Amino acid sequence: MPQGQPSFIPDDGLTTRQRRYRPLLIVHTGDGKGKSTAAFGLALRGWNQGWRIAVFQFVKSAKWRVGEQTAFDTLAAVHRAQGVGGPIEWHKMGSGWSWSRKPGTEADHAAAAAEGWAEIKRRLAEQRHDLYILDEFTYPITWGWVDVNDVVSTLRERPGRQHVVITGRRAHPALLDAADLVTEMVKVRHPMDSGQKGQRGIEW
Repeated sequence: MPQGQPSFIPDDGLTTRQRRYRPLLIVHTGDGKGKSTAAFGLALRGWNQGWRIAVFQFVKSAKWRVGEQTAFDTLAAVHRAQGVGGPIEWHKMGSGWSWSRKPGTEADHAAAAAEGWAEIKRRLAEQRHDLYILDEFTYPITWGWVDVNDVVSTLRERPGRQHVVITGRRAHPALLDAADLVTEMVKVRHPMDSGQKGQRGIEW
């Protein structure tokens, strides 16, 4: 909340302003629905603040266009035409692969994930964006396609004021330890439990 107060003030030598505006590493994990949705909602706030935003989608098919991408492409066009909000980029890391790892070989998927992470590292070093959404990034870490120690050290040492949000189930403990904000989505009930398939406007 805007008026929320911390429960204690650490003795870290920082001013209140410095502490308030330090960049955050945020992780949305757990088996419940809403991890990516929450990240994209945060991106909307960032866009309104004029932030430079980049979404890197790691496990959705490159042929599947989710609703958020269409909305963000529209907001990016508004920024280019009117100077409102901030610039938005949307990148899909690979083609046609998901948590089921089909189709394509595992080597293909691993190479695509590694290439995507290498590009993110370059951008972090260049301080190209203010907010990075690494959607479903926990999966290539879990599968060993991206080294978790490299991810943690890179994110801890990233320069400037760059916020990073990582989504996906079963986040690695080292990633959770490094994060400033961790939210676990817990499923209490889901329509699919009663045989209902995903629907437009809710799942995509």
